[in-house]
Amino acid sequence: MQEFKMSHVQAGSHVHMIGIGGISMSALAHMLMEFGYRISGSDVKSSHLTDDLSAKGAEIFIGQKAENITNPDLVCYTAAISPENPELKKAHTLGVPVIERAELLGALMELYEYPIAIAGTHGKTTTTSMMALVLMEANTDPTILVGGELAQIGGNFRLGGKKYLPFEACEYVESFLHFRPFLSIITNVEEDHLDYFSDINHIISSFRKFASLIPPLGCNIVCYDDKNIRSVVQNVEKNVVSYGLTSPDADYTAKDITYSETGMPSFTVYKKGEPLVSVTMNVAGEHNILNALAVTAAADVLGLPMEAVSKGLNRFSGTKRRFEKVGTYRGCDLIDDYAHHPTEILATLQAAKAMGYRRIWTVFQPHTYSRTKHLLEEFARVLPLADKVMIADVYPARETYDGTIHSCDLAFRIPGAIYMSDTGAIVRYLREHLQEGDLMIAMGAGDINKVAYELAE
Repeated sequence: MQEFKMSHVQAGSHVHMIGIGGISMSALAHMLMEFGYRISGSDVKSSHLTDDLSAKGAEIFIGQKAENITNPDLVCYTAAISPENPELKKAHTLGVPVIERAELLGALMELYEYPIAIAGTHGKTTTTSMMALVLMEANTDPTILVGGELAQIGGNFRLGGKKYLPFEACEYVESFLHFRPFLSIITNVEEDHLDYFSDINHIISSFRKFASLIPPLGCNIVCYDDKNIRSVVQNVEKNVVSYGLTSPDADYTAKDITYSETGMPSFTVYKKGEPLVSVTMNVAGEHNILNALAVTAAADVLGLPMEAVSKGLNRFSGTKRRFEKVGTYRGCDLIDDYAHHPTEILATLQAAKAMGYRRIWTVFQPHTYSRTKHLLEEFARVLPLADKVMIADVYPARETYDGTIHSCDLAFRIPGAIYMSDTGAIVRYLREHLQEGDLMIAMGAGDINKVAYELAE
């Protein structure tokens, strides 16, 4: 198949997007409308993301049906869309060109001088957001694509100039191999998406291909604290810059780390043993120090002023659904957090522990049956870091139940954990038991966040 280029579909053409309500697809839709394309799209349910697109002129269909395809010039779909999707099948029947979301984004990168890809099993949205704010502080007018909602840009997309494009590079179904970055950040490489990848070696091999996409003058910025990342880059003949907190051979590290009473870190970034910039952050957790180091290294490679790094990182106070405070209930702070992998859960709970709360409650909704099954023991190991653990039913996302795993299997492995299938019952239980000085985290990538919002109301 011929490599897709934006020149294949001229501005003014009709692009139909299947799964347009997704956080990444909706951002791409905004970008295409700004470039003069006519956009239609469908999703299984409406959201504020689809409402925003509709308000800007996109034709939105709720429900995916063959009749939604009315001779568009191009159809774009997300990786989660089944080959049996009626719109996808209709497009193939009509002979309409069809591409996956990542392929479209890869083509758009050709319009930018410095595409900056942020990859890794965890931390992509946070690191992309930090990078975006540093670029904005440096007055570079970046175009920004975030896999979350960033308050400083009013959502998940900002159209700027054609020089800098920070964006997330997801490894699922190896979508990121369609990209053409000048610079990449790889935060970590762990087992995930095991409904596609066969094992960790398969994942490492995929990331190695991704790291090889960098052009000769570009650079891979990687975390040397992660042993799998070392395996990724050791045989890649591309420029590599490293960062870390525990690796003595890392190019960039943080020293003189202190924490405020609320657990927010301040530190000095060192480059090859010499102090480079001082940073005070407004997000907690050691993992966010690592994310900040990655962004500092990228900014230094790009020649951005260190004052912009300090100010940009200080401005960052989180993105939507990443340790986002949504309200309080009887003196208990209520948090919505997207963590759905054991490493993410561990980082979130460690950060919460440092914040001085009386008790930490975690209401965890496992995300996909395959992830729950493959990482069951790891989930059971990290969740007890919370004082109280409640387990909701698995959020299936793109999968169907095969009877081999259940949330009860996880709850059974955690002493004192409570399993409840009904979110209404979870809310009622929490209303009876939450106390002043507690912290309640609704945790997961599905719809468990409604627990926090209902309590806040």
